[in-house]
Amino acid sequence: MARSGTWAGIALAGVLCLSLAGCSGTGGKRAEDAREAAAQGRAAVNTPRWTFAMITHSGDGDTFWDIVQSGAKQAAVKDNINFLYSHDDEAQQQAQLVDAAIDKRVDGIIVTLAKPDAMKAALARARKAGIPVITVNSGSAESKAFGALTHIGQDETIAGEAVGEELNRRGKKKAVCVLHEQGNVGHEQRCDGVAKTFTGTVSDLYVTGTSMPDVQSAIEAKLQADPSIDAVVTLGAPYADTAVKARQGAGSKAEIDTFDLNAKVAAGLADDSLGFAVGQQPYLQGYQAVDLLWLYKYNGDVLGGGRPVLTGPQIITEDQADELAEYTERGTR
Repeated sequence: MARSGTWAGIALAGVLCLSLAGCSGTGGKRAEDAREAAAQGRAAVNTPRWTFAMITHSGDGDTFWDIVQSGAKQAAVKDNINFLYSHDDEAQQQAQLVDAAIDKRVDGIIVTLAKPDAMKAALARARKAGIPVITVNSGSAESKAFGALTHIGQDETIAGEAVGEELNRRGKKKAVCVLHEQGNVGHEQRCDGVAKTFTGTVSDLYVTGTSMPDVQSAIEAKLQADPSIDAVVTLGAPYADTAVKARQGAGSKAEIDTFDLNAKVAAGLADDSLGFAVGQQPYLQGYQAVDLLWLYKYNGDVLGGGRPVLTGPQIITEDQADELAEYTERGTR
């Protein structure tokens, strides 16, 4: 949490100082003017109106990516950027969207690498076209090798390890890790991380994430078949509520824990229907991706030193639920 906040402060300070003619005795007034301009939908800089394209592996209706977009759009307003967003949960189609952005001669590309092998050639074409690329959310291990400037997100293995450690702290003995998108390397890394640090036993449960009724029935059947399961870990906030319903249907007392945060998860933490959540700050991923591309185009700046800029993990419990509820309601956490 502290590390990502530091980078956010650095990037924002860079934007304000570089674009507003330096940080002098009137810097405070200029910074305030910049914040006011962004709040009013006006650019805080006078740089060219570059076009940045973000292409993700999101499926339809995934609220996590609404939060990512919210951060990206806010930064785009501030930085005078024409922001384009597209997505497809099929890797080949996602690669084609990258190709389309290259054909449009965009000034920068932000992309996820959930299924990196399918994206490698597309990123090579972007590099050949001289278009800077930043990867976000997934693909930290491949980002540098694929020629991206940097990667912004959480290390999925480290995040999974944090979950395993939290399960140990809570005295859990038998867990199920629910994977809702087969072939997503980040999801595999999360569950592998859980297994690495969890001293109990953990099994993987693959479900069809595009159908919540199927997800619910699969989790319910698993809990009915094995009453000794005392923890269910979902890999995305929308699936946590479904897991709670499955637990009720199975008559199980298993704790439901989840990756990611939204308003329902915050409410679930507050009313104790959920145990804990793992925050990776998607708003920050979108915001920083646009802001860092702007900094690169304007000033040749690159953050990370060849390593990912981490935005998580942050273990969130009932103690933080009320504090974060306000932010989830407005769509920034």
